[in-house]
Amino acid sequence: MKTLFELKKALTLLQPDQVLAYTIKPIIWGGIAARIIGFKGFNAMITGLGYAFEKGSLARNSVNFIVKNLYRFSLANAKSVIFQNQDNRKLFVGLGLVSSDKCHRVFGSGVDLNEYKQQPLPIKEPTFLLIARLLGDKGIREYADAAKIVKQRYPKAIFQLLGPYDSSPDKIGPTEIEQWQSSGHIEYLGATKNVKPFIEACHIYTLPSYHEGLPRTVLEAMSMGRPILTTDTSGCRDTVVNGENGLLVPTRNVAELAKAMVWFIEHPGQWQRMASSSRKMVEDKFNVHQVNAAISDIMAL
Repeated sequence: MKTLFELKKALTLLQPDQVLAYTIKPIIWGGIAARIIGFKGFNAMITGLGYAFEKGSLARNSVNFIVKNLYRFSLANAKSVIFQNQDNRKLFVGLGLVSSDKCHRVFGSGVDLNEYKQQPLPIKEPTFLLIARLLGDKGIREYADAAKIVKQRYPKAIFQLLGPYDSSPDKIGPTEIEQWQSSGHIEYLGATKNVKPFIEACHIYTLPSYHEGLPRTVLEAMSMGRPILTTDTSGCRDTVVNGENGLLVPTRNVAELAKAMVWFIEHPGQWQRMASSSRKMVEDKFNVHQVNAAISDIMAL
């Protein structure tokens, strides 16, 4: 409620021509604040669905129900609603959360090609890297379980995990991370504000997430010229042409994830081809300047 009233106060004081809200809390509370004061220039960008759209326990189902209705109310008077993948767009329209005439699609948040320059693949043991907040729906547990399987066959393979702890109900705590480290199949690198040296030091960027808007870390890894191993799910599948710049595997499937990891280890001759394909895909579709121009056109700036 404090967030809602602070946003209402800010909109009244600043009198902006346009507002672009992204991620769930700014969209919901910003959209409600805009409705309260009759502000007509509110735009929303859905960057992913997250924990609130996962069903399961009574608590999750309750959150799911509440969030859908809050989205419906907050987006009712939005000028435009921008999605980062078509799956999320279809879901929102299908659930009646937003009318289709307001919907637009852009290719993620984009990536700065000059900031994330292509780098040569390192000369060392096969190294996989996952960057994410430490949440279950990022597929981190599947990553750890698959790494354990693969290391039984290829003990020199390296599986790294980079990212901060989180307060979400879906969090993975220090005890679990320490167990993975002590068993020797996961190397936890902590948190950082600069992912570039870690991407540069890996061979295969891996994100076995359950759902994404369009994963920024994958785009950054692609821009730096890394093959991608990710899941065939919303957002993630938009970053990979299977067999061209990486591999897609089913969500929550440890066996298939481990199988794909083994394929990469056994086919190092394919890495450079996939790395170059990743970079070209970013240049063609995910350049941040192209994405920003598309958003500006949608908002009629």
